[in-house]
Formats: sequence, structure tokens, C-alpha cells
Amino acid sequence: MYNILFLCTHNSARSILGEVVALSQSRGMFRGFSAGSSPSGKINPFALEIADELGVSRDNLYSKSWDEFAKVDSPQMDFIITVCDNAANEVCPIWPGNPTSAHWGFEDPSQVSGDENTKRAAFRLVAAELTRRIQVLCSMPLAIMSSGEIENHLRLLEKS
Repeated sequence: MYNILFLCTHNSARSILGEVVALSQSRGMFRGFSAGSSPSGKINPFALEIADELGVSRDNLYSKSWDEFAKVDSPQMDFIITVCDNAANEVCPIWPGNPTSAHWGFEDPSQVSGDENTKRAAFRLVAAELTRRIQVLCSMPLAIMSSGEIENHLRLLEKS
């Protein structure tokens, strides 16, 4: 099992969706985590709705700082994925274990205007794309790939 950390600025929508998708759609290959550079302290209700739909308990979901994962006693990450452009451009902490990193940028679904169905659809679109990318990642023979090969594949997923 690999640990994967999804980063965003506020850790309220996209990174939470990454954590939820990794936990629910990776067939046990990944243990998902999420964090933010400036956590909002709350999770968007539409992200929680998707967690419920995917069978992920809300009990362990909370908006937290990425500093929690830079500590010596934190779970060591194998992969770090930024999901918003702001977080990708910030100076990140030094991650123990030298994890493979990539940027999978998504428009912020919490900024979509419209009625609840329009907003819900924006969250579902991000979750569906994260699911697709996680499933592709799960199909790769990660155990026999070099970190450079893995990083190249992660970056290709950003463009596909």
C-alpha cells in the first residue's frame, strides 16, 4: 500500500476529493491523505456529499495544514499531488522520504456559480477525473518502476 497526499490551498474541496477518491477507488493500493497550505478549517458540503456517496466515513476527514505531514512521526508519503495552481506554486515543506510529486490542476469547484445542482456537478466532475487518474495509477506496475518513470507517468496524467 502506498501513501498519497493531495495538496491544495484551503483543504476544503479538491484535496479532500483526492483523499476520498484514493481511499475508495484504489482497490486498497493507496491510503489517501489531504492537506492545505492555508487550511480553511472546514470541508465543503459537496465534498462531504461525495465522500458519503463513495462510502468514505466523514470521521477522519478534516481540513488540516500540510505541516502535519512534514513531521518526523507523520506517515511517510510515497506520492504528493498538488491539485490547485496556488499550492503548486508555493514553497512546500521538505517531505520525509523524498516522495514522487506531480501537479494535477483542477478548477476550484467551490467557485462555480449557479444552483446547487450546478455546483454539485462541478464537484462530481473533479471526483470523476481524480477517479480516472487514480485508476490509471493503480494499473501501473509501481513496484518495479523507477521514481523517474513514475514521476513521468504522473505528469502525463496531468495532460491527459
